[in-house]
Amino acid sequence: MSTTGANADPLAALGSLPGVAHSVESVRKAVDRVYGHRVMRRRSTEITGEAALRAARGSAALSGADWALEEVRRRTDFGADAEARVMGAALRLSAEAGQLLSIWRQSPLRVLARLHLVAAAGQGDEVGRPRQAGEAVDEPLIELPLPGAQEVSGRLEGLADLIVAGTSAPALVTAAVVHGELLALRPFVSHNGLVARAAERIVLIGSGLDPKAVCPAEVGHAELGRASYLAALDGYVSGTPEGVAAWIGHCARAIELGARESTAVCEALQRGAA
Repeated sequence: MSTTGANADPLAALGSLPGVAHSVESVRKAVDRVYGHRVMRRRSTEITGEAALRAARGSAALSGADWALEEVRRRTDFGADAEARVMGAALRLSAEAGQLLSIWRQSPLRVLARLHLVAAAGQGDEVGRPRQAGEAVDEPLIELPLPGAQEVSGRLEGLADLIVAGTSAPALVTAAVVHGELLALRPFVSHNGLVARAAERIVLIGSGLDPKAVCPAEVGHAELGRASYLAALDGYVSGTPEGVAAWIGHCARAIELGARESTAVCEALQRGAA
């Protein structure tokens, strides 16, 4: 990822890929509908809290813990088994993401390390740092070829440089690239999917597209399904204009579905049903 010369803002160029401008506009309209709802003016804190819970449920579902929302609300023990630990990690990340906004633009690698530390909750010496040569990765649901540790280090630095330098690219594009790059690299020994989706969330909030965190893309990613998610990721990893555009479009649909979910919550609150 070059940040010099003609490629000083490579993310901005992605905005001109086929269909991306339409996706950007569609996302903006979906987000505006939520923020324009009358319930948001009075009860935005409740909507944010509900969105965080549903985001965690959606992200965990994509990492193998597909629980009903009622089960997530009911459970208090998130260490009993593998699925419960995944759900606990997703809940912790959903709560943590909003606390890291001020650090993200200055030190994204520090934020990513913190996200992994929170997700893994102190499970071993590998927690909170990128994996080293020879270390295995526990990410069974993503079967793409695994980049070596040296490539991971270089690409993470490149991604961090782009974020720190800033970009004129729409928030959707930046969020999709951050999400896709982390899934492709799997820089940590575990919880990469959860971390990647939390990082996407941070970009969407911090960019001002969704400042109150009420349009959980994780909900949409889960609703679109794991097969669609992985197929779109394959497109991103291919590096072709069509593949990258398809991944950005997939992320756009996920945000729109997250916005629709929160609109439904607003309607339920308005009716006194939630």
